[in-house]
Amino acid sequence: MVTTYRSLALRGLAAGGIAGAASALVQLLVTEVSIRAALAVEEARESDGHAHSHGEEELVSRGTQVIGGMLGVVVVGVAVGLVFATAYALSKRWFTDRTPFSRSLALGAAVFGAVALLPWLKYPGNPPAVGDPETVNQRTALYLGVVVAGLVIVWGASLLAERLRALSQPVRVTAVLLAVAAAVTVVLLAFPAQPDTIPADMPVDVLWRFRLSSLAQLATLHIGLGVVFGLLVDPATRRSKAATVTA
Repeated sequence: MVTTYRSLALRGLAAGGIAGAASALVQLLVTEVSIRAALAVEEARESDGHAHSHGEEELVSRGTQVIGGMLGVVVVGVAVGLVFATAYALSKRWFTDRTPFSRSLALGAAVFGAVALLPWLKYPGNPPAVGDPETVNQRTALYLGVVVAGLVIVWGASLLAERLRALSQPVRVTAVLLAVAAAVTVVLLAFPAQPDTIPADMPVDVLWRFRLSSLAQLATLHIGLGVVFGLLVDPATRRSKAATVTA
C-alpha cells in the first residue's frame, strides 16, 4: 500500500532520479554554456598575466567533468528524493485537506524556497573566475547558514498554519505569508554581504546567465521532484482508498 513508508520511499527514490535527470539536462543545455563563457574569461586573464598559472596540465577533460557533474546531480536527486519522501510522510498531519499531488507540489515549492531561492537571493552563485579561494570556507558557512534559516522558516510557517486552522483560509494564508515575508526580510538583512567582489573583467551578462541558469537548475530539481512524486503517489493513494472503501 502507498500509505507505508517503504512505498513512499521507493516513489521518492524514483521521483528524485527523474527530477535529477531533468536537472542534469538543464545543466548540460543551459548552465554549461555560461560556465564555458566564464572559463574563457579565466583563460584570457591567465594569458594576459593577470592570474598566476602553475603550468599544470588538465588532469580531467572538460567533457569528463561535465558527464561527472551530470551523474552527480542525478545521485543528489535520488538522495533528495528519499529525504523528500520522509518529509512528505511527516507532513501528512499538516495538510489533511489537500490531495496528495497538491501536498507534494506545495512541499516541493517550500523546499525550493528554503534551500535554493532564499540562499540565491542573499548569495547568488558565481561562475568560474569569480571568488577568492581563501574565502571558500566563509562563503560555504554563510550559505549553509541561510539554508538552515530557510528550513526553520518553512517549519515555523507550517506550525503557524496549524495553530491558525480555526480561522478562515484567506485569513490563515495571509497571516502565514506575512510572517514568512517578515522572517525572510530579517534573514536577508541579518546575514553579512558576500565576501567576494566581482572582477572587472567578468561580463555582467555571463555572470547573470550563470546565476539564473543555476537557479533554474535547482527549480527543476526541487519543484520537479514535487510534481513527479505527486504524480506517482496521488493515483496510488486514490486506488488504495477505493480498495479500502470496497472492502
